[in-house]
Amino acid sequence: MKTLKEVSCGSTAKVAKLTGEGPVKRRIMDMGITKGTDVFVRKTAPLGDPVEVTVRGYELSLRKADAEMILVE
Repeated sequence: MKTLKEVSCGSTAKVAKLTGEGPVKRRIMDMGITKGTDVFVRKTAPLGDPVEVTVRGYELSLRKADAEMILVE
């Protein structure tokens, strides 16, 4: 299993599991990223931070640290 950070631009991945603890995990879930959700990776900034994704029809920027907590399949 890989993390959202490792997904290449232009690819879609399905969220398998959220790692992380307490408020950080809650914040990611509040953004609409939950188990079973499809996430499309639109682009990555030149230095890799942040990652721009489309989730449930809206665009979202995630820090690398947050993207590492999202396991995808």
